[in-house]
Amino acid sequence: MAVAIHPAVDGGVKAGVTDFAGGTLTCLCTSAPVTVTLKGNTAFNHVCGCSKCWKPKGALFSQAAVIGRDNLSVTANGTKLKIVDEKAPIQRYACSGCGVHMYGRIENRNHPFYGFDFVHTERSAAGGWTAPDFAAFVSSIIESGFPPARMGEVRARLKELRLEAYDCLSPALMDLIATHSAKQKGTLAA
Repeated sequence: MAVAIHPAVDGGVKAGVTDFAGGTLTCLCTSAPVTVTLKGNTAFNHVCGCSKCWKPKGALFSQAAVIGRDNLSVTANGTKLKIVDEKAPIQRYACSGCGVHMYGRIENRNHPFYGFDFVHTERSAAGGWTAPDFAAFVSSIIESGFPPARMGEVRARLKELRLEAYDCLSPALMDLIATHSAKQKGTLAA
């Protein structure tokens, strides 16, 4: 039996829709759920093995994507949202009822990802979101208790799903970080 990565990709990665208009993310609460509306499509969708991201029950990885913070709005029951770790660079807003992370925001204007909000598109009933195309922080699943001796199985499954495995972020995101740093240092023109 193949290693289960995340319910949204275990049956195969589904292609996104280029001109997808967005949709609503909903927490797991059956009464007064938190909803977040996203205007437009996401970018850099990926499965993430870090120990900070919210994962559905039984999933080894989360699925996260980014969207411009101006394209995200909390549209219902926002009073239930609480920051998980106020000291973390990504302020993850979770529902205090069910624990689902509804979005993560970076408030530090000097952070290379300032302006992006991180979201879990699997919390949407709408189809068409950008498809995940890589796996980040793969080794970090060990920190959550996954047996190190089975990491080869995980990487083989990710390869089968055509999700390039990284123990950091994808090259495009690492390039964004390096570009941001170089501009701040003055080694690259702004």
